[in-house]
Amino acid sequence: MSVERGTMAFAGFMVLVSVVLTATVHHNFFWFTVFIGANLLQSAFTGFCPASMLMRKLGVKTEAQITEEAFSKK
Repeated sequence: MSVERGTMAFAGFMVLVSVVLTATVHHNFFWFTVFIGANLLQSAFTGFCPASMLMRKLGVKTEAQITEEAFSKK
């Protein structure tokens, strides 16, 4: 899994968690969903995403790195 796909999967998971928390625990968890959406929006414009940075530090490769490795093996 690449950083890009991992970031999308993590964001989707967090949205689902926040919706479940809103429905089952307290209606103010809706603000958690708003925070996730705002973070996705700002990362689209700035390129800054804490989840992506963490994944890179954990050794997850980007799509470009995976493609480069695939072509260098041929």
